[in-house]
Amino acid sequence: MVLNKTAKETIAECAAKELHDGDVVNLGIGLPTLIPNYLEEGVNVFLQSENGFIGLGPVRGEAQPDIVNAGGQPAGIIPGGAFFDSTYSFQLIRGGHVDVTVLGGLEVDQHGNLANWMIPGKMVPGMGGAMDLVTGAKKVIVTMEHCSKKGAPKILKECRLPLTGKGVVDLIITELAVFKVTEEGLVLVELQEGVDLETVIEKTEAEFKIKN
Repeated sequence: MVLNKTAKETIAECAAKELHDGDVVNLGIGLPTLIPNYLEEGVNVFLQSENGFIGLGPVRGEAQPDIVNAGGQPAGIIPGGAFFDSTYSFQLIRGGHVDVTVLGGLEVDQHGNLANWMIPGKMVPGMGGAMDLVTGAKKVIVTMEHCSKKGAPKILKECRLPLTGKGVVDLIITELAVFKVTEEGLVLVELQEGVDLETVIEKTEAEFKIKN
């Protein structure tokens, strides 16, 4: 266990516990890329990237310019990894062959709706593969800091930004808590170490139940 972890490290460590040996996993850019650092011993996952790889791993030796993750960062490839075009990559995603996708969020609401691809009026590079991933993956985990940089809650009663997907989120992990999305709404299933319930209530707009 890492002492004095940052918020992002706390979230990544918690998310790593949701991955199981043999899972095919798609990690979004940014925070989710920290997750492999916290996988338990004996848990080996196959990292799939929508730009045409399965079996991405750490860079060993000199970085190869043609092997990058979806965020354009240098990556390696594990023995047995495969290269393919974007058409085949999205066939894997849309065909339900990705076990888990972990991605960031701008907003999530108590109905499992996710907004993570644009803020109106700001420059947007494109929606990427997020809309396909949240629809095609068997499990969708959103990893994000609990509040915006201005302190506004990001877990809402209703998303206000354009949606990436409607009713697609299974689990929300922040530096304060873990919520499961159920048919009855959000359920608080875990408080992060050192966090009290009052803090979570204060910083969460959405209504939620507490796991017994």
